[in-house]
Amino acid sequence: MSALFRNAFHLMMKTFSAKAAEVPRKWWLIDAKDQALGRVAVKAANLLRGKEKPIFTPHVDTGDFVIVVNAEKVRLTGKKEEQKTFMSFSGYVGGHKSENVRARRVRHPELLVERAVRGMIPHNRLGRAVYRKLKVYRGEEHPHAAQQPAPVELA
Repeated sequence: MSALFRNAFHLMMKTFSAKAAEVPRKWWLIDAKDQALGRVAVKAANLLRGKEKPIFTPHVDTGDFVIVVNAEKVRLTGKKEEQKTFMSFSGYVGGHKSENVRARRVRHPELLVERAVRGMIPHNRLGRAVYRKLKVYRGEEHPHAAQQPAPVELA
């Protein structure tokens, strides 16, 4: 390969880096009714990060807004409904709390989807900015009709 061709080829190849202010944002709607929690969370996390876009840049928020409805009707496989536990500790003596999926679904079903998605995005400032674009609702209704969210089909 001649030096002239190599230099010309090098000039044609430019690395693209997206800028967060110039990224067009869309709104997506995921219906979690009778869908596996992991599949809903993976799809939501990929849309939030923008991994399905050709302009994806790992260190820039290139993702879209995601609305998840019917969080209370999301499905867990196997015996996770009784066996999977969530633990929190306040830091004080006797401050250990633990609950299973069934108890959390009764108390606050949105947390099931929110925490599953949170674990799939980066644990840094970028991840916190991405996480703010996730909107999870217990039932069918959501206040984002004006944004005209496009429905997402889960395979």
